[in-house]
Amino acid sequence: MPFLSDALGRIKPSATIAATQKARALKAAGRDVIGLGAGEPDFETPANIREAAKAAIDRGETRYTDVDGTPALKQAIVEKFKRENGLTYKPEQISVGTGGKQVLFNALLATVNPGDEVIIPAPYWVSYPDIVNFAGGKPVFVTGKAEDGFKLRPEALEKAITPKTKWLILNSPSNPSGAAYTRDELKALTDVLVRHPHVWILTDDMYEHLVYDNFVFTTPAQVEPALYERTLTMNGVSKAYCMTGWRIGYAAGPVQLIKAMGNLQSQSTSNPSSISQAAAVEALNGPQDFIPKNNAVFKQRRDLVVSMLNQAKGIHCPKPEGAFYVYPSCAGAIGKTSKGGVKIGNDLDFCNALLEEKGVAVVFGEAFGLSPHFRISYATSTEALKDACSRIQEFCAELS
Repeated sequence: MPFLSDALGRIKPSATIAATQKARALKAAGRDVIGLGAGEPDFETPANIREAAKAAIDRGETRYTDVDGTPALKQAIVEKFKRENGLTYKPEQISVGTGGKQVLFNALLATVNPGDEVIIPAPYWVSYPDIVNFAGGKPVFVTGKAEDGFKLRPEALEKAITPKTKWLILNSPSNPSGAAYTRDELKALTDVLVRHPHVWILTDDMYEHLVYDNFVFTTPAQVEPALYERTLTMNGVSKAYCMTGWRIGYAAGPVQLIKAMGNLQSQSTSNPSSISQAAAVEALNGPQDFIPKNNAVFKQRRDLVVSMLNQAKGIHCPKPEGAFYVYPSCAGAIGKTSKGGVKIGNDLDFCNALLEEKGVAVVFGEAFGLSPHFRISYATSTEALKDACSRIQEFCAELS
């Protein structure tokens, strides 16, 4: 349409949301569909967090708050970073947004000029390149190969940096692969970044608490204090606290950047929900004992899914360190034909045919910048996962 902006043409709808909506539409039409597209825990928000929200309503905390977070929530975030990451911030270094996505959007729109380059390791969360494009920047993709655990290698990072590089976006544990960087792996990357003082680091730690097999999480500003002044460390309550619908993300960084992000937010959404902020205070300050309990269930589901997918003909599924996703290769299915007569030319064909013929909704790998793969979220019931993986096995066995 001629009246739409040029900027809108630089972004496309989220592939993960599209897959989830398609699965819901098919279910509503009476189809037997198992949706494995959404990155959303199936556990309820803990009772103490829900009670804190109700109490905030009863206290009348239903009005506008400070644009980028209440003093109470900012203080809780300051204490979280000190307690869990060994990072010291002041409240004026904290920004709270309506979900982690808004925090990322604010940071990039507040800093990226036309022609600025942003290094994005692939596979990547689907929104990173679109936000960079919308800001007028140029996404620079660097592939983390499957044989390297889908992780960015320091030599590849060094090669990708140019005088135009403004940011590196680093997501660990990763959506979509679940890959998580050890302290030594991060140190190798931060050693490169120390040599390039014009490059800023935007680290997406949303899955920090979702790690398995005694993995120890670290974040770049913690590993290399020399990068503290040019690192924005982003996190949120959505995943570990089972609060996806509450929409609270946050970040810590240099005061000048945080102020710029606040200015932008003041002219877009203004403050996040006052009730959600009160709930987030309780999430960060309250009991944390449910997290390892949930993680034990996630680990069992991960192991189940990895085992069953690796028994599917033509599928290879690595075992990730964290998050609640697997990112299997479907290379063995490419070039074959499904029982329903669909020629599998790429991972999108594979995922579409799997949905139409077996009722399993997953997200195709091209959306995350690395093919031929697909993403499965195992943040759903164990029974549904068993059924879905059995259907995937059947689908692959019927390829010819």
